[in-house]
Parts: sequence; C-alpha cells; structure tokens
Amino acid sequence: MTSTPTAILTGPRPPRTLREAGVALAGLSAVFLFEMLDTSILTVALPTIGHELHASTTILQWVTGAYAVVFGGLMLAFGAIADRFGRRRVMLTGLVLLGLAALTTAFVTTAEQLIAVRVVMGIAAAMTTPGSLALAFRLFDDDGLRVRAITLISTVGLVGLAIGPTAGGLVLAVAPWQVLLLVNVPIAALAYLGIRAGIAADDPAELHRDPIDVAGALLGTVAIVLTLIAPTLFLAGGAGSWAPWATTAAAVTSAVLFVVRQRSARFPLLDLRLVAHPLVASGLAFKAAAGLATAGLGFLVTLQLQLDWGWSPALAAVGLLPQVVVLVAGGRFVSPFVQRAGLERAAWISALTVVSGLAVYALLSRFGYAWVALSLVLVAAGMRVAGVVAGTNVLRGLPGNRTTIGAALVDTSTEVASGAGIAVTGTILAALFTGDITRAGWTAQQTSEFRDSVTTAGLTLTLLAAALVAWGIVRARRGGREVAQPAQG
Repeated sequence: MTSTPTAILTGPRPPRTLREAGVALAGLSAVFLFEMLDTSILTVALPTIGHELHASTTILQWVTGAYAVVFGGLMLAFGAIADRFGRRRVMLTGLVLLGLAALTTAFVTTAEQLIAVRVVMGIAAAMTTPGSLALAFRLFDDDGLRVRAITLISTVGLVGLAIGPTAGGLVLAVAPWQVLLLVNVPIAALAYLGIRAGIAADDPAELHRDPIDVAGALLGTVAIVLTLIAPTLFLAGGAGSWAPWATTAAAVTSAVLFVVRQRSARFPLLDLRLVAHPLVASGLAFKAAAGLATAGLGFLVTLQLQLDWGWSPALAAVGLLPQVVVLVAGGRFVSPFVQRAGLERAAWISALTVVSGLAVYALLSRFGYAWVALSLVLVAAGMRVAGVVAGTNVLRGLPGNRTTIGAALVDTSTEVASGAGIAVTGTILAALFTGDITRAGWTAQQTSEFRDSVTTAGLTLTLLAAALVAWGIVRARRGGREVAQPAQG
C-alpha cells in the first residue's frame, strides 16, 4: 500500500480532528464535487451541444437523463459489491473509470457517442458516490466529527452545484463544450490521490463474505431505473399516454419481486430486517421527504417564475438565489444545531421545516415572490440539516460491514423521491392545465388553471412529505431508545 502522509489514518486510532483527516476529506470532497458539479455545469451547454451535434430535444434529454438513470439504478448493486470486495478498492476503480470516460469526451462527434460516455460516467458515479458517505462515516468513531465531516463534504458539493451554471457559461464563452466534461479528469485525479493516500486499505475483517445476490441486484436495478424513467415519460407524453403508466406498473412489479426475492434469498442483496431498524427507517423517510420536496418545489417554482410571471431565465435564476445561499452558507450552522438538539431531534425538526416550506408555497405563493422566497429558504434549510443528519443516522443503525450499501440506500431514496416529486407535479399540471403549457400568451382561464394546479400540486407534495416525516418521527422515537451497533460481523 502507498505510504500515507497522514499516518494517523493508517494507525489503530481514528483521527480526533478534521485536520488530521484532511487528506482523506479532500479526496472524498472531490468525489461529491464531481456528482454535484457534473450535471449543473453541463445543463447550460445543452443548446450548444444540440447545435454542434445536430441533436433533437429528446436526444438532449438523454444526455443528462442517461447519466441520472444509470447512476440511480446501480448504486444499490455497487454498494453491496463495495461491502463485499472493499469500499476503497471499488471507489478507486470508479475514479479511474470516471477519468477515462471524461477523457473520451474530447473525441465525441455524435450525440449517441456522448450519451454512451454519460452512461459510463453514471456507472463511475454509482461506484464512487455512496462510498464518499460510507468512508467519511467510518473515518471517525465520534458522531459529532462524523456530522462535521459529512457537512464539509456536502458543502463542497453544493458549492459546485451553485457555481456550475455560471462557471459553465463563462467557459463556453472562451472554450468548446467538451471542456466542461474534461474538467472531471483533474477532479477524479485529486479524489484518487486523496483517497489512496489518506484512507487505509480495506480491512478484510470489516467486509463480509456473503455471495452477491445477482437476481436481487438485477431486480433492484430494473425497479429503480424504471422509477426514474417514468417521470420523464409523464412530462413528455402527459397523464393520458399509456407509456408512463405502463412503465410505472413495471416499476411497481419489479419492486414487489425485489422485496419477495430479498425475503426469500439466503444471502439477500439488501437485508430488509436492517432497513426496518428504527434509525435506518426514520433516516430514509426524512431523506425521501427532503428529496420529494426539493425536486417538486424546484420544478414548480421554475415554471411559475417564467411561464406565469413572465420572468426571463436570467431573472428566474436570480429568484432561486435564496435557496442557493442557504444550501451553501448553511453548512456552518449544521454542527452547532445538531450539538444543541441532538441527532434524532435535529433530523425530525429539519424534516418538519421542509414540510412547512412546502405548505407555505402551496398556500401563499400566488400572493407574491416574498412567499416563494420564504418557501425556498425553509425547504433548503431543512434539507441542509436532514441531508447530513438523516444519512448519519442510517449508517449508525447498520452493521459496520453494511455501511456502503446503507449509503447507497440513502442516495437511492433521494433519487427515487426526487423522481416521484417531479412525476406528481407534472401529472397534476398535465391533468388540470388545458393546452400547451409552454406556449406564450395564456388566456385568463389557463392562468387560473395553472395557479390552481400549483396549489393542488403543492398541497399534494406537502401531504406526501408530511406522511413520510410522521412515519420517520414514529420510527425515530423507537430508535432513540436503542443502542446502535456500529460494527458487527
């Protein structure tokens, strides 16, 4: 193994400060930076890509959609593989794959080739992203340091998410669009060096030797992929089309078969008894509520500002700044709040804040931007805390040799809930709005229909998020009385 400049990480004693784990945290932060920066920086280049590669709107959707679907669909499978063969090993392999895929962007000449590159990058992301949470959690044996480390990593990623569109626009002014993906090469290199030098090789005693549940992995992947595709089909074809409903039915069927398989398999991919642990169940519920709210609210606000209120795209971007500011700057308040409230209380308080933000938007957004801004701030603030604390609680409730699949489960719940949030809002808009929603010059009736749709969709999201949070609170109260086992064989 390569010698490490941070010797403390390879010794028997875990680091006692973030500074001692600086090399490792730099590498893990770079992994999360890639995940957040990648999609946001590429979005601004889609018109340029479409022009240069002669791609249709549908093809352009798959430039970003193919990455998201593969990434979301494979996280559980690679989480299980990492817990079996080594978290550090799988992450380093994924980073090499990411760097190579990004390099091939320089040779892309067709949209289909670009989609293929994005698929490979999605595979690399599924190999690396869950490991960033799992390895950050396992670096420390103190929950306070774990929260601070995960907060630091997520803050770096959120900064990438915030600056991505602006940075992408500036780069496009002086360089070809391929540069926006080539930037992943140095990020992958930084992550590789930091993790290789700062994190010790996998200890075989901390891994499990159960056979991989191939059938379960396939069923789980199919269920998640179809769940993520369904919202796109609802938005493209509307609620009256058969394709999204057929895809949804297939997703539900696959999910049911996955559960049946996990209950009957001798060595299941995902032990459902572990998922039922109070800390795990509550954490996943809070994360799902935050993902549902963030995606649904973002979709509704974007349409409202531009289509209903007539704001330009640039002005609409400015209108979203309250959310961006809270997400980026709120990191400094997460640890003090958690120390004061405790992990369990911080989780459900932040989740309730998300629900309150949705309720404010649903009931008051039509009365002016101030209410929209308040809802954005509340949802962002709640999501900022819930994202860190709920994820930490999930890993606290799992055996030590299942932390990576636990982290993958956290990310998957967010991805699936985000897709559900967009599907719910898109379906309600399609059902209640008559005509083409993107066509300029709405009639008075269409304006009224849109505003009623926003209220209905907002209230629906509020009720769904509230149900998830209520379930999470019930489970968290039981979990608070249990002692988590951080490492079991």
